Amino acid sequence: MMDFDLAELYGIQTRRLKEQVKRNIKRFPDDFMFELTKSELQNWRSQIATSNPFIKMGLRISPFAFTY
Repeated sequence: MMDFDLAELYGIQTRRLKEQVKRNIKRFPDDFMFELTKSELQNWRSQIATSNPFIKMGLRISPFAFTY
């Protein structure tokens, strides 16, 4: 799940979610989340660009991907 999806689920801003995760990183398992690399972000954008026009494709910061 991407950070903006999780933030929407909790009804908060994405940047607030990322701030709290970074502040409390020791509370989470190592494989809880990861930040997409530039190449992963480009690949992800190319995969969903045509299938989901509602996603903001102008991301300036690589999103976090959360596992479960």
